[in-house]
Amino acid sequence: MMPLTFAVIGEENIIRKIGGKQEVRAHLENLGFNVGGAVTVLNTIGGNVIVKVKESRIAISREMAQRIIV
Repeated sequence: MMPLTFAVIGEENIIRKIGGKQEVRAHLENLGFNVGGAVTVLNTIGGNVIVKVKESRIAISREMAQRIIV
């Protein structure tokens, strides 16, 4: 298991855990990041991460990506 920031670009990963405060976890779940769901890193730009979750492209900060364990 590793933070999403270490995932290989273009490789699909399964979300194992979402860390952080309850508000942060709820926000990420609202965006589609659910434990057991698939996530693919599409690109990293200036520390931010662009991912594909449930057929949507979402940009999240490096800090948020570090809370998502795959």
